[in-house]
Amino acid sequence: MSARNVGNAGTASTSGKSIRIGISSCLLGQRVRYDGGHKRDRFVTDVLETFVEWVPLCPEVELGLGIPRPTIRLERVAEGTTRLVMPSTGEDLTSRMKAWAEERVEVLSALDLCGYILKKDSPSCGMERVNIYRLNQAPARAGSGMFAEVLLRKAPDLPVEEEGRLKDPRLRENFVVRVFAMRRWKDMEALGVTRARLLEFHARHKYLCMARNQAGARRLERVLGSAGTAVSDAALARAYMYGFTAVMGRPPSTRSHTNVLQHMAGYVSDDLDPADRSELTAAIHEYRSGLLPLIVPLTLLRHHARRQDRTCLLEQAYLFPHPHELMLLNHV
Repeated sequence: MSARNVGNAGTASTSGKSIRIGISSCLLGQRVRYDGGHKRDRFVTDVLETFVEWVPLCPEVELGLGIPRPTIRLERVAEGTTRLVMPSTGEDLTSRMKAWAEERVEVLSALDLCGYILKKDSPSCGMERVNIYRLNQAPARAGSGMFAEVLLRKAPDLPVEEEGRLKDPRLRENFVVRVFAMRRWKDMEALGVTRARLLEFHARHKYLCMARNQAGARRLERVLGSAGTAVSDAALARAYMYGFTAVMGRPPSTRSHTNVLQHMAGYVSDDLDPADRSELTAAIHEYRSGLLPLIVPLTLLRHHARRQDRTCLLEQAYLFPHPHELMLLNHV
């Protein structure tokens, strides 16, 4: 499998390591679809690619089905049993695809991936709501592509999204936040997992977690705080990442962002003059009211944190979740 390196992501990684993202090849404009076409995604190729190294993959091509090729689809042959079938020939590809996917995901696991973008609606790559056909019935949008199903099962902590869902600004921003958080996690792992480094990682991501699920953020603190010496550092890291993945998978709401903004504003407000304090308070209020994007109060917080040299804020990933050139916070 070849990887197409189209940019240097070092600016977003404290280690300088690239940010690798697996992706359905057709989304990069590669003509690998059943009809010889592609589904190039402009956000992927015109925006995100500046900061990542792609690892492109087309399950149907790698399975040897050719370009062009007859269409394939998911079919429900019995209750609870779904098959991957080529309707024009009746060929059942289920066993071949599952065996190939199991091996392929093992290979991918060694490639230091920080995320994966799948092609929606695909019987091989679709993450959810893929058509399942039944005899003499309308298709039900209730399936997952067979490669995607294996990927999600074998790499449960990997940030995964479909390109269709990435058109939603909130989902898009949350996916990118998770990708860059995964790079930081891998950087920490590369240094060697210790309790001190786990505590440092959580401290840096505290407000990112709070913005998604305050109860979940507290649970993560309890995981780290209540682990006894009998629990190994490796086991503690696994337990923490399980919870972190669950928390970060939930996109934050305007209300939860507002709570975090107000909490962080408390660290700088006492040292602001009345005009600056009023400006910050108004920006947070107007964000909550839908009159301003998140980037406005966030930029003010960054400014005041720098002026006051508030290390406790400046070290927060919440204030710097991804490169500002992506402009994702302008739309949430």
